[in-house]
Amino acid sequence: MSFITRRGLSTLIPPKVASPTGIGAARDAARMQRVVSFYEKLPRGPAPDVKGKGLLGRYQARYFGKNASAMPLVHVIGGLMLFGYANNYYFHLRHHKNNAH
Repeated sequence: MSFITRRGLSTLIPPKVASPTGIGAARDAARMQRVVSFYEKLPRGPAPDVKGKGLLGRYQARYFGKNASAMPLVHVIGGLMLFGYANNYYFHLRHHKNNAH
């Protein structure tokens, strides 16, 4: 069996199943033991929920997390309306403050 074939098959077999005693390869026992010990140290179970840090992180956790909603769309529409009014005021309405056409 070529090296590439063995390498391809070894990545499919989890370390617990491919223990050195199970495959009968004593020369790779030390390397296999390092792989097994690495996988034993990994945490088990579901990953803990990540807490949002900062303003954007809290906003993202609130509106894009498990309880996703359409409020970000409402916020974008409101922000565009506010920007449009401020733009209109700066370029047009402030000139009509004291003098009417």
